[in-house]
Amino acid sequence: MTPEISVVVPIYNEEAILADSVAELLRGFAGAEFEIILAENGSRDRTRELAAALASEHPQVRTFSCPTPDYGAALRAGIERARGELVVCEEIDLCDRDFHRRALALLRADAAQLVIGSKAMRGAQDRRPLARRAATRVYNRVLRAAFGFTGTDTHGLKAFRRAALLPVVGRCIVGHDVFASELVIRAEREGVRVREIPVELAEKRAPSVQLVRRVPRVLHNLVRLMAAIHLGVGRRGEEP
Repeated sequence: MTPEISVVVPIYNEEAILADSVAELLRGFAGAEFEIILAENGSRDRTRELAAALASEHPQVRTFSCPTPDYGAALRAGIERARGELVVCEEIDLCDRDFHRRALALLRADAAQLVIGSKAMRGAQDRRPLARRAATRVYNRVLRAAFGFTGTDTHGLKAFRRAALLPVVGRCIVGHDVFASELVIRAEREGVRVREIPVELAEKRAPSVQLVRRVPRVLHNLVRLMAAIHLGVGRRGEEP
């Protein structure tokens, strides 16, 4: 039976929390028609083997692997593989049941086509370290200045109607962390009905990639995205 909901979860070096997080997702969506897509990408630990074992144990779980560590490529491929009418983009260290409930209610009521779980809007509770909270706000200001983005967050929890967002996904050109931002920015610019809701954020583990290591790649991809959106330069698949 085709599921109503597809939960797409990029995973990279997550052997410590993968089984417990998947069990939490299975409990959270119990009673619904759903699938969980584990989008493994370039892990160096036992994440790939554990994901395969979970897929063989639970019929709701599917998995695939990308050859290199690339959050954006994994997320995009997971969305493209999704079969559900509604797609939830989760983070393996969050598994926010309250976001699922509120976002899916908005989509089912046709109150939005894309729901963003914002960790920066009024009412949100962001319990990450100060440096990461500050980076989110600086990054958002850059998106506002460079692209005219009107929201408060682009990276993290999302839920959407697959039919409305799949064409937007096909026009995205960058990978890694900036893919999530490009998806939201393009959706807003193309008239997709976007709604933000506040979330409480408490991570289960430290980030798998350090913030300082991500900055040069993020800046490079933002420049590429500016050229693509404002000048029509660039195409999908050029990511180094």
